[in-house]
Amino acid sequence: MTIEAFIFDVDGTLADTERDGHRPAFNKAFEEFGLDWHWDVGLYGELLAVTGGKERIRYYVQDYLPAEQQPHNVEQLAAELHRLKTRHYMELVGAGALPLRPGVKRLLQEARAAGLRLAIATTTNPENVTALLSHNLGEGAESWFEVIAAGDIVPAKKPAPDIYQWALREMNLAPAQCMAFEDSRNGLLAATAAGIPTLITVNDYTAREQFDGAVAVLSDLGEPDAPFKLVSGDACGRAYVDVALVRRWSAG
Repeated sequence: MTIEAFIFDVDGTLADTERDGHRPAFNKAFEEFGLDWHWDVGLYGELLAVTGGKERIRYYVQDYLPAEQQPHNVEQLAAELHRLKTRHYMELVGAGALPLRPGVKRLLQEARAAGLRLAIATTTNPENVTALLSHNLGEGAESWFEVIAAGDIVPAKKPAPDIYQWALREMNLAPAQCMAFEDSRNGLLAATAAGIPTLITVNDYTAREQFDGAVAVLSDLGEPDAPFKLVSGDACGRAYVDVALVRRWSAG
């Protein structure tokens, strides 16, 4: 099948948002709420095993806190903390603290020029997506994406395939007509379970994860003057990801 669309994850894929965005935003929310919780870089890496902010808070409470320190109203607390965290996160985005990863803006522009359809499939909430896109690509950049499948639009989050299946239905596309862009094993499992070929660009948190079944695993998308590093797979002799290379991968 001819490739028709690119579907992008957001956190860790479009930008390195986890360590320097979501993590400090969570910590600011904890402080504002009067909690003595603090997620350092190492701990947050462990918590990333669970996708979704509210889910991550519940996981931390249940698996990391002693029973006597666990609040009784975990569901309500997680929702309130996540609301505060989102505000702090968007302040960081607005301050320019979270630029796009190498090659992302270029590839998005090339895809649009080539007439490819764009979509997003992420566990983060729509407000976070819009803020990141608008700050880095300009006001209204969310309109570049035909579908933004985000947040709680489906009940089961990655590694479940639901978010990708929802996006495919909305776009009326077969999995083989798409390429997914992810950064984590959970994301790879979600996309491939939906039948979508998947390219991985790793970051500090995901570099040691297993990515069996990925089209290729790269350090980033690369730029003409700043080549990516090939972790695994076949880069077809190329130094950066462009539409032609994705089409070549898709053709098998």
